[in-house]
Amino acid sequence: MSNGSDPTAVLAALDRAQDAFEMVGRGRTAFEDGISADEDWKTQLTKACRLLDVVDTLQSQDGYYTAVIEVCFGAIERSIEAYALAMTNDTLQDFQDHQFSYERAHQIGLFEQETAEAMKDLYSENRTESYYGGGRPTDEQAEAMTDLASAVHQFAVSQIREGGVCLCD
Repeated sequence: MSNGSDPTAVLAALDRAQDAFEMVGRGRTAFEDGISADEDWKTQLTKACRLLDVVDTLQSQDGYYTAVIEVCFGAIERSIEAYALAMTNDTLQDFQDHQFSYERAHQIGLFEQETAEAMKDLYSENRTESYYGGGRPTDEQAEAMTDLASAVHQFAVSQIREGGVCLCD
């Protein structure tokens, strides 16, 4: 793995992280509260709920605009995926590309084509710039993304036939 020049602390932390994700030899694993393990769509939906909770926490701390924007995009994608998994024969493996969620949102009738394309464009043009680019995210952008993530989540939840899963209620 290393040519011998990498810091020991980095290598040890990397090994620990790999072991943690493999969940080997850990005894009883402590999973995140609230994340449903019943069905994939419920897992994605409750992940979206938890991400929106994180957005609220970050917004209350003021100034974490980059993190808010990033987490909002994650919540939007998880919400769309939850709907797709609940209402179609899609599988989690179908959603390995971030932009696929937005394309699929129209294909399965969750949003009109223009809306789905606008969300996909928002992702491809702005998420990349705010996260990887030289742009400095603003309070207005973070607030707008919070509103969008909440609206998408609430709408997706309202369209899923089986209720009582959303943690936001």
